[in-house]
Amino acid sequence: MSGDAIEETMLRLAGERGAEKSFCPSEVARAIGGAHPDGWGPLMQPVRRVAVRLALEGRITILRKGKPVDPMDFRGVYRLASPRSE
Repeated sequence: MSGDAIEETMLRLAGERGAEKSFCPSEVARAIGGAHPDGWGPLMQPVRRVAVRLALEGRITILRKGKPVDPMDFRGVYRLASPRSE
């Protein structure tokens, strides 16, 4: 699976949700790999890598417990959102 397809899907979902709503990275994987875990499960690490890259570019925000985290230093369950303009 190409990083371009993951990036495109991630940015589309972020745009659809707007800056106030987040989404689960598995939604990106499921949109590409389908509903069955055998299809989307292997995409979770590539999704994370793309999320980190986009976060470093300022194009996506990685959230943990509702708060933005350092893209290079986070663990556990996370969510994605459009960057908030302040």
